[in-house]
Amino acid sequence: MTNPYRSLPSIDAVIADKRVSEIAKLHGHDAVVNLAREILETQRIKISRGGEKSEDTVTLLLARSKSLESRLVGVVNATGVIIHTNLGRAPLSRSAIEAMRRITTSYSTLEFDLSDGTRSSRDQHLESLLCSLTGAEAALVVNNGASALLLALAALCAGGEVPISRGQLVEIGGGFRIPDVMRESGAVIVEVGTTNRTYASDYEMAMNDDTKGVLRVHSSNFTTIGFTASTSIADLAEIAERRNLVLIDDLGSGALIDTQEYGLASEPLVQDSVSAGAHVVLFSGDKLIGGPQAGIIVGRKHEIDLMKRHPLARAVRIDKASIAGLIETLKHYSTGKAIQEIPVWQMIAEPVDQLAMRARRWARVCPQHCETLEEHSTIGGGSLPGEEIPTVVCAIRPPTGDVDELVMTLRKRPIPIIARIKDERVLLDPRTVDPREDGHVEQALSTICSAHRPTSISGSTSPER
Repeated sequence: MTNPYRSLPSIDAVIADKRVSEIAKLHGHDAVVNLAREILETQRIKISRGGEKSEDTVTLLLARSKSLESRLVGVVNATGVIIHTNLGRAPLSRSAIEAMRRITTSYSTLEFDLSDGTRSSRDQHLESLLCSLTGAEAALVVNNGASALLLALAALCAGGEVPISRGQLVEIGGGFRIPDVMRESGAVIVEVGTTNRTYASDYEMAMNDDTKGVLRVHSSNFTTIGFTASTSIADLAEIAERRNLVLIDDLGSGALIDTQEYGLASEPLVQDSVSAGAHVVLFSGDKLIGGPQAGIIVGRKHEIDLMKRHPLARAVRIDKASIAGLIETLKHYSTGKAIQEIPVWQMIAEPVDQLAMRARRWARVCPQHCETLEEHSTIGGGSLPGEEIPTVVCAIRPPTGDVDELVMTLRKRPIPIIARIKDERVLLDPRTVDPREDGHVEQALSTICSAHRPTSISGSTSPER
């Protein structure tokens, strides 16, 4: 009786196959060897259980070789969600991208002073820009918003009590919760007020000799309406000053431009918090600011200096590429060109008539399955919850009637297109599609149309309407 294990090839034989060696050139010899070992082990297990080697080992390896490819790829965001967390949040301006390329492909003055040849701090590159834009005395930038809050509490409030409104003990993206971050910092949470109403007196009654600071957290990813009351940052600043406490204002997204000018609800402006008297103001670099991922901290020099000297500051520091991209992003604000240059603001400000023109052009590529509809885009990314912006979309009725199948087909494109589903139609929203990507959308629609174009009895293609 023939030993079934003898039908399995050796690792060397698999790797020697010309098709496999080509894959090894792309993904590395070790990665392909490991994949071959996994497949052979699976085949051995199957044989041990009384089965037979079902498929050729090389064929199986070729089929599974896609698992070796990077899963981080660029996509076309046609969802209409401007700051889409799952799709990487804010796309960067061209000058920010160029600055990041320039700094990462050469050596730089990241921590070097050209004037005297000595070591300097990476903090210096962003501080003056941020102070100029916000009116703060000092600034520090770390790798993300949660890090900014953790560092602020650890450096300024560890071991002491910090009152916070019950309605502000929120959960942010990815399941991270404000109470968890506070506990990790060493600060003691003191809940005040109720979920829907918190007054200045609630904070005052909770304060004692162990109180070190006050924390306000903007509920940036949800809204509370109806019977509500909250304490203004100005009132909290007055209490903090009178009691010699530090006031930390976590704005979440934060903004440097008034969103109300574009028909949206008000998002807290960083400069307003600073002028109102907050000692430390925290906000994100990659949401409404429109830059790379960062946790931006501005405020009084004394508190910022304490944070710079804290051991956690090094653990959460920002990298050189993000510094370069954020510098260019902030320059757009300082030169008054944020609306023209920063993609997030370009999308927010794009007129509906221009969006309608693009959507109509897309729909004309496949008129038997597409039409344009008036719809709404959203901001997303934990910014301005519930706020919508009018848009015009290209709505596709799937030729097969299966909307899930169609969105999967779009996701499998060479450059994946991410859409949304509504009322058994697949919607493509031009507001979140860079005009330079319109060709990808039109090509996808043309392919869908060609695959399902009705034919006459003789087999000839029917003319489009």
